[in-house]
Amino acid sequence: MAQVYLEATMTGVAVLGINRPEALNALSRTIIDEMDALVTEIEGREDIRVLILYSRGNFAAGADIKNMVNLSPDEARSFSFVHVMNRIRKLQIPTIAAIEGYALGGGLELALTCDLRLASKSATLGFPEINLGIMPGAGGTIAAPRLIGEAKAKELIFTGRSLHGEEAERIGLVNQSVEDDKLFEEAKKLAEKLARKAPVALRTAKQSVAAGLEAADMDAGLEAELALWSGLFSTEDQKEGMNAFIEKRKPAYKGR
Repeated sequence: MAQVYLEATMTGVAVLGINRPEALNALSRTIIDEMDALVTEIEGREDIRVLILYSRGNFAAGADIKNMVNLSPDEARSFSFVHVMNRIRKLQIPTIAAIEGYALGGGLELALTCDLRLASKSATLGFPEINLGIMPGAGGTIAAPRLIGEAKAKELIFTGRSLHGEEAERIGLVNQSVEDDKLFEEAKKLAEKLARKAPVALRTAKQSVAAGLEAADMDAGLEAELALWSGLFSTEDQKEGMNAFIEKRKPAYKGR
């Protein structure tokens, strides 16, 4: 039986989740390989405009340590989940992590691949790897400093301490913390709101933010943004959006 599932709705929103409750949805090689296959499917589906990463009970309680303890450096490199994490990060559609229960180690790194993060107030997030004689190895030491700053990221990574949803919101690790019983409902509302936006504009905005972060300086970032922005004026969605505004009606975007 597959341990990773993909469910799509008529509203353009899809949910990617893990079903391994007996292990708190800990990430295994099998789970990552199944996720990799589903990412390929998502890339080829025009009906999916927004993706939510959500697993019932626990987001993902890190990697399966029993599968890692005796690895050699070469084996550890092959075992790493960074390839799949990077594929999720580079999806063209907006992605939202809805975090309940544990999001630790590789689980938190999985959440950090998403564009936006919502967490239940009781959720537990952290990088406990230092307590196991290792460090985050699927993007945690790279993504966290960019998101919450060098000093706070080092604090979490060096100490291995965990934090709950409200503190995660205060430091900017998640966008919003919500009541436990409202988490998926709020994530779905946000996803459906994004799914109603112009798909090409959303995709291009995501590309522009990434280009700005990777640019050598502000001037290079602004030049990349200008090229992407002006290119949107060749799309049907741009014409539809502006004409709908002028005509005081809701736009009907087609994603082209």
